[in-house]
Parts: sequence; C-alpha cells; structure tokens
Amino acid sequence: MSASIGFKEWQVVCDALASGRQAILLRKGGIHEGRQGFSFAHESFFLFPTRFHALADQIREGEVSLLPEWQPGDLIRITHHAEAIWAVTLTVLGQVAALVPYHIYAEKTVSERFNWEGKGMAAGSIHLALIRVRELATPWEFPYEANYGGCRSWVNLPPPPMDWMDSARTVIDDETFNLLEVRMAADGSFFPA
Repeated sequence: MSASIGFKEWQVVCDALASGRQAILLRKGGIHEGRQGFSFAHESFFLFPTRFHALADQIREGEVSLLPEWQPGDLIRITHHAEAIWAVTLTVLGQVAALVPYHIYAEKTVSERFNWEGKGMAAGSIHLALIRVRELATPWEFPYEANYGGCRSWVNLPPPPMDWMDSARTVIDDETFNLLEVRMAADGSFFPA
C-alpha cells in the first residue's frame, strides 16, 4: 500500500472536527506550500494534529495546550480521517463572514488569513472545504519525523493500518451532515459552480 496523506491542522481544530462542532476547513497556506501556493489537492486525508502556531486568542472556543511542536521520535496519534466533499476559493469577505457558525476560528484569525498575501496566494481570498470526518476505531500511532515539520499543509505519512476504513465511523450522521450542506448553501452560496 502506498503512503497516505496527512493534513496538518492545529490540535484544537482537530478536536472540533472530531467532536462534530466543525465540518469545514479554512486555509490560506503555509510558507512551504511551493510556487503555486495552497490548494485542497487531496480529497482524502488523515487529520494530522499540530501545535505549530496555535494560540488561544486565535480561536473562539476550545482549549489550546501550549506545548512545543512535535520532535523527531515523539509518538503521533492519528484518530480521524477526512474526505473533502467540495472545495472552493472564496474572494468575497461577506461569504467568509457567513461561515462563523461553522468553525471555531477567531474573527481576527480568519481576517488575517483572508488578507494575507504571499507564496502564490493573493490577498482577499481564502480556501474553504466542506469535509466529512470519520473516527478510526483504533488510533493509529507512529513516530514523528523531521519531514512532517515546517509550515506546510500536506505531509506524506506511512501506510495506515490495514482495513482502518472498514471500522471507521462518521462523527456527524448522514441526516445532520446533509442538513449542514443545505444550510451552508443557503447561507452563502459556497458550493462550487
């Protein structure tokens, strides 16, 4: 089996996704995203919890543990997988503001990301993905490696445990998730054209 993909996100956001409190990802991208900048280049990925950059004033709810970033040899614990249902790039601040009910980020954090420019990313834009999160029946653990570090969104992971998908369960039931999709469409026309 080939290597799998991890999406690096603050631990506190991974916790919100795991609890069903959040079902979207907002991303501008990291400084190591390459010349083209960030995109939701993968439809299927494991949530890779990171402590990098996370500060309590950057979220509206949840708790940030001020811990040092992972070091080589530390044990990483992957508990959730995500599937991007759709992804778009938003360029209208009003659409971004309408997302408040769907995430835990502080208004300042979202605004800074929307207005940031660099590394192939234009000011006045942010990437949005609606994701379906599944909890692994058994957490997947492996040692942290230096190549997982840096300000990047995507990392190549070792092959996951066999049959992990067979026992994974969605954190938001089908009916609730379908209602969320409909509500998001009504709130801000976020669906791709």
